[in-house]
Amino acid sequence: MGIFDRFRNKNPSKTRFELISDKGNGFYSWNGNLYKSDVIRACIRPTVRAVGKLIPQHIRNNNKEGFSVNPEPYMRFLLEEPNPYMCGQVFLEKYITQFKLNNNAFALIVRDSEGYPIELYCIDYASVDAIYDDEANLYLRFYNKNGKVVTYPYTDIIHIRQDYSENDIFGENSSKVLIPLMNIVTTTDQGIVNAIKNGSIIRWLLKFTGSLRPEDIKKNTDEFVQQFLSVENGTGAAGVDSKCEAIQIDPKDYVPNASQTDRTTTRIYNFFNTNEKIIQSKFTEDEWNAYYESEIEPIAMQLSNEFTRKLFTRKQRGFGNKIIFAANHLQYASMSTKLGLQAMVDRGAMTPNEWREVLNLPPVEGGDKPLRRLDTVTVGGGEE
Repeated sequence: MGIFDRFRNKNPSKTRFELISDKGNGFYSWNGNLYKSDVIRACIRPTVRAVGKLIPQHIRNNNKEGFSVNPEPYMRFLLEEPNPYMCGQVFLEKYITQFKLNNNAFALIVRDSEGYPIELYCIDYASVDAIYDDEANLYLRFYNKNGKVVTYPYTDIIHIRQDYSENDIFGENSSKVLIPLMNIVTTTDQGIVNAIKNGSIIRWLLKFTGSLRPEDIKKNTDEFVQQFLSVENGTGAAGVDSKCEAIQIDPKDYVPNASQTDRTTTRIYNFFNTNEKIIQSKFTEDEWNAYYESEIEPIAMQLSNEFTRKLFTRKQRGFGNKIIFAANHLQYASMSTKLGLQAMVDRGAMTPNEWREVLNLPPVEGGDKPLRRLDTVTVGGGEE
């Protein structure tokens, strides 16, 4: 039995499905070849790993109860263990992998009898249609890669997207942009392989000035190989008459231009908003901060917004409940920068344990209480 089979009773009834009318609004994912490319995997892996290190937290901030982190155990367990098959980090990595490949990612929310979310599952689909019933309620019909077709209400789907332009529901497919680039990469790779094969097989080309029969060409070629290319010929010299010209073949002549290959790879890097330093982990502190703000932070904000509005009702959100994705484990800073954060601890902006977490140190007892130096007071406080 598949993972989603046991959730079918939670879908709208069959009669309700019969009222659904297809509006023809669909999205089709890549055929799978994209993820087989080492260039594509290298491009998306830094983003996938970075988002996987984000820490989802349930925050409640209202006037009556004040500020609290993970106040509800059921929500904390859901974020730490979305389903019995994966932890929160693996779930996010799988989810963002689909997002980067298809510009769309979908996660199913499984609820209990009281309507509380209890499990989250990434939906592995081949295509998906947006359909509406007579009351204009939106559903997503997924055509899974195993051949099964399932339909879920959009309110039970956490959907993130990018390149959101012409389609009302889905982000634009990347295939039209990537197909030409991937064809160039594939052709270049095949050309290199063929050049290596040809270079190891054909090293000399005999050009006969006169017209010879095929058997004479083969005979003269065999004689040339026997006399001048055999291991017994230790002189390293070869001689031919005016009827034949011997041309040595250099395998480099058949290898595609390296600069052209690099330009194509750079265009793919640009499409995925990355660069060679990020991929090879050779970035500086400023380069990583730029990458985080341009690539990771927008994804974290979208995740926070979508998780909040799909996991909480409007009433719950009115009481200050929301989901954030903290970057506690994602920061990249030099040791001097980390040590400089002691000023934040002295002024109560960070707790000692938060600072120790930046330094990859375990928490200490009493370290969750903010401190403040005695020579700093609040403005207008009047303390001595």
